[in-house]
Amino acid sequence: MKKNKHTRSQIAGRWLLGWTMYIGIGAVAGASGMLLDPSGKAMGMDAMLPYFQVLPLAEYLYQDYTFPGIALLIVNGLTNLTAAVLLLRKRKSGVVLGGVFGVTLMLWICIQFVIFPPNFMSTIYFIFGFCQAVTGYMAWVFEKQEAFHVDISDYPNIGTNSTRLVVFFSRMGYVKKQAYEAANQTGAEVYEIKAAERTEGTAGFWWCGRFAMHHWPMPIQLVALDLTAYDHVTICSPIWVFSLASPVREFCRQAAGKIKAVDYVLVHHTKGKYESVAAEMDRLLGITHTSSVSVQCRMGAFEICK
Repeated sequence: MKKNKHTRSQIAGRWLLGWTMYIGIGAVAGASGMLLDPSGKAMGMDAMLPYFQVLPLAEYLYQDYTFPGIALLIVNGLTNLTAAVLLLRKRKSGVVLGGVFGVTLMLWICIQFVIFPPNFMSTIYFIFGFCQAVTGYMAWVFEKQEAFHVDISDYPNIGTNSTRLVVFFSRMGYVKKQAYEAANQTGAEVYEIKAAERTEGTAGFWWCGRFAMHHWPMPIQLVALDLTAYDHVTICSPIWVFSLASPVREFCRQAAGKIKAVDYVLVHHTKGKYESVAAEMDRLLGITHTSSVSVQCRMGAFEICK
């Protein structure tokens, strides 16, 4: 996939950078205040020291703010600033660490929930940690998705058998890979279903989900293809919300009565066989499929579901 400055992984990465910088700088500032005045009086925190006495080794570590300051500096300060530097240097480890340190902040705040009375600061920083962790996960997922690539030159046998056809719809490229592999095995020609609705990106994901939840067909570009000219057609479809992808539903509706023999390749994130989806496609096409292959796909790694 072609890179550009507006990719989802880069946008999520910028948000993650903001979280790591904010949390890191705030932690360093707080730790510095504790270490400069271990009594906590300068920061108005001296009244909170008694709450620390419920922690193990309190008589040694929590008589002032020296140890809490060091812990805050290491656990939430230097760690997040390190992740921020790695993100600025475009290192993949920065994405992973940024998300992990969001979880670390949540665990840190959980300790505060135990020892302090309910308070606004602990609650809001727990939310900050959650947002940081989610942003890190999103950046990691988007980066994986954008790195996925399908090169047609890897499939030299495609188009050598004019009696077979592989039809597919692919939003992220995963189904496209399965379609190319199926076509390469039989020499089939390949036809890609093009949706007339927006399907790309995060907005497209939610828009497609709306169609899928209602089991609506999605408008597609005119199928400029004589399906009756092929002896066998393979239809490759993603699974949307545990059902048939809406553009493929519309294709099947338009192809009813025109296909002589058909088999299916269904690509999804779970381990299900989705026999109900194959049955729906049969009803739409007015034909019984010869076979149906269920393929689990996670971040471009494929596994046949048996």
